[in-house]
Amino acid sequence: MRSVRIAAAQTPEFREDVEAALDHAIGVAARAEADGAALLLFPEGFLQGYLTDEASARRVAFDLASAEFAAVLDRFPKSGPVLVMGLIEIEEGRLFNTAVVVEQGVLIGRYRKAHLLSGEQAFEAGKESPHFAIGDLRYGINICYDTNFPEAAQKIAASGASLILCLSNNMMPREKADIFKQLHNAVRGERCRETGLWLISSDVTGERDGRIAWGPTAVLNRQGQVVAQLPLEEPGLLVFDFPCGGQEAGARPK
Repeated sequence: MRSVRIAAAQTPEFREDVEAALDHAIGVAARAEADGAALLLFPEGFLQGYLTDEASARRVAFDLASAEFAAVLDRFPKSGPVLVMGLIEIEEGRLFNTAVVVEQGVLIGRYRKAHLLSGEQAFEAGKESPHFAIGDLRYGINICYDTNFPEAAQKIAASGASLILCLSNNMMPREKADIFKQLHNAVRGERCRETGLWLISSDVTGERDGRIAWGPTAVLNRQGQVVAQLPLEEPGLLVFDFPCGGQEAGARPK
């Protein structure tokens, strides 16, 4: 059976500092390329920060058809893994919480978060659930809160994909973070068991202003079991050999 090496970054949080985020992403991508990864996942809102008030979101949002975003794409590596990265998108005045799929500096697709929290009313909900492929690996995308809704995972399963990419940003007030610390994987595991899909997640980590992000950045199998995970509250790179058939796979935290 064939396998595809995939990777997920657990990163510091970058807020309104696209240059710093890009510098970090380029460094992580180089590590993933050296490890032979074909796919590299970054957190929700990674590029500009998870900014949910409308004024801040509009200030930093990118139109994906703009010269400004073309300049961002030009910074991305021209070799190595396909990058899937969270950002704030604007199109015709509408804001979206988006994941872009970039291959060697070329935008090949996007997914817009479909299920929005009450604090995300600055954004419009996405309507489409595209799927993507790297060789024998077919995958779809959920963004954080999407994984609370079975239909979001079911749309990916219906496309014939075998893997959910889950971009997350769980920077929360400490008391809330402590409550949810063990729940993120539990909820995602339910989606895996319901659909028979695998899942890989990417999250931010660190502390600011009484908030903390533990992670997790992890891989769950189709039984909903955590088969690989980075240590909580530590930046890192998780590298995993994903089975495109039925065999077991192996992880290599970095």
